[in-house]
Formats: sequence, structure tokens, C-alpha cells
Amino acid sequence: MTGKKLVLGASGFLGSHVTRKLVEAGEDVRVMLRKTSSTKAIDDLDVERCYGELSDADAVRAAMTGCDVLYYCVVDARMWLRDPAPLFRTNVDGLRDVLDVATEPEIAADLRKFVFTSTIGTLAISKTRLVTEDDPRNWDEGGAYIEARVAAEDLLFDYVRDRGLPGVAMCVSTTYGPGDWQPTPHGGQVAMVAAGKMPFYPDFGLEVVGIEDAARAMLLAADKGRVGERYIISDRFMTMREIQSVVAEAAGVRPARIKVPLPVLRVAARLNDVAARLLRRDLPFAAAGQRMAELMSPLDHGKAERELGWKPEPVEESLARAVAFFRSRP
Repeated sequence: MTGKKLVLGASGFLGSHVTRKLVEAGEDVRVMLRKTSSTKAIDDLDVERCYGELSDADAVRAAMTGCDVLYYCVVDARMWLRDPAPLFRTNVDGLRDVLDVATEPEIAADLRKFVFTSTIGTLAISKTRLVTEDDPRNWDEGGAYIEARVAAEDLLFDYVRDRGLPGVAMCVSTTYGPGDWQPTPHGGQVAMVAAGKMPFYPDFGLEVVGIEDAARAMLLAADKGRVGERYIISDRFMTMREIQSVVAEAAGVRPARIKVPLPVLRVAARLNDVAARLLRRDLPFAAAGQRMAELMSPLDHGKAERELGWKPEPVEESLARAVAFFRSRP
């Protein structure tokens, strides 16, 4: 008999969909949340809830007891923060606190897989070919957010190597789909395009994947993922014009026709950072994020197909469901 499945970060976009997929599969699911977390995305699900901070070893230990798979979906993605300390506190220190508990003998005895949510920002970049998981990282221009995520992935593999953690890292690209309650910054753009309020499109592209496909990959990794390996979880590379056109068509609105060139985006991002310093406020259009968007390369997700049996649906379908979700909200 298999044990419970624990989802950390179950109130978030990916974590809520992982939780939903587990419930649909008939699994016995436990989630660990903060008392302050909004749980709109999982309130209709029959799951066991427990509460606590990642830094509370007793709370984490109680949540992990009797669990054979842990899905770690905790991410602070606020790359625009002027003070990077929260990024490292959540993405690195919080992970270390959980890993320490996960490798305690009484917990480790039951744990057969630790499925970690990483990011394509830890991968290499290339202008000549598709990037794979095996390509060595060759850039360092993503700011504090990417530094923290790289440090987190390295930390995971340190525990795999040194303490026998059965960990796998899922390098998930930009996710689109329904149930984006917060919403994410890219989900907010979908909502604006669907409402006919986005006359511009930025001149760059990115790797994208449907949120439900990403969640399904996490479940597959628990059963088929090889310990110590990374898996690219992405459908394909699309330009922002292509993404916005798909959204506009699904919403029945006119697509954006005015291109914002990269030089203009770069200047706007730098002005954003100057304004953030002067106003002493965090403003979302940070130069580090813009630079990261420019550098992202097309990826090869063949390893996930071969080893996990994962095949994503065309992301257009997820974008259409995202449109329906946002248009159904008040």
C-alpha cells in the first residue's frame, strides 16, 4: 500500500494543480500551508490540511510523517524585489529546512521520491540549437531570483549526493492555464489581452507549457523519474505576439498590433528600476527580468518524453482554458 502524498506550496498555481491531479488519481493527499495562504484553488478538494512554516521542523516533520512522495512546489518568483533576501530565504533556506527533515532516518525510511519544482532559468542558453538538461550552465545575468533558484537546485543535488535524498528536479517553463487565482504576472497579461486591454506586444519569446501538463509531469516523475536527474517540462518556444494572438482569438477580441522593440523594453526596464529606488517601492518590470526573458532559449523536452512518458498537449488549449477562467471571474 502506498503512503500519503504531501504537497508543499499547494495554494500556488502549480501546487494546486498537482494537488488536483493527485486527488483525481485517487491518492491520499496531505497539503502543508501557511495559515495566511489563500486556498481558493483547492477549497473544493478533499485533502488533509496541516499548517506551519518551512522553518518549523516539528510542523514539517508532522506533515511528512507517513508520506512516500513529497511534491515541493514552494517558489518565490518575485524577481523584481529590491531586497533579494526574501528570495533566498524562501527558495534556498526554506528548501534546506525541508531537506534536513526529509533526510532524517525515520522520514527517509518512507520517502521514495522528492519531486522538486525547479525552473528553466537554471538551464543553459544557446542561439544555435535546442538546449537539453545536460548542457552546462553558461550565463549569469538573471539577477538575484535566478541566483537563488540555481542555488536551490544545487542544494537539492547536494542532498541527493551526500545524504541519499531520492530527489528529481523539474525544470518547468512559463505556465498557462485555468485556476490562476493570484494571478501570476503572465496570467495577468492573459487576462488583459482577453479583456481587450493590451494594444502592445513585447518583441521577445519564451518557452511555455500548460499548467495541467506541468502538474501531470510532476506525478509522472514520482513514479518514473530517475533520482538525481533534471527534466525539462515545456511544450515549445513561442513569441509573445503568437501567445497574445492565441489568447485574442480565444477571447474573440482584436489582437495587439503594436510591437514594442527590445531597445524600448530595455530602457523601460531600467527606468522601472530607477523609479523603484526613488519611490522605495518594488515595481514589477525589473531589468533583471527583462534580460532573462531576452536570453531564454528554445528547449528540448525529449528526455521527459522518453523517461517519464510525458507528452504535452498544444499549449494553445491551455491558453484557451486560461481565457475561459479569467472571463468567468467577476
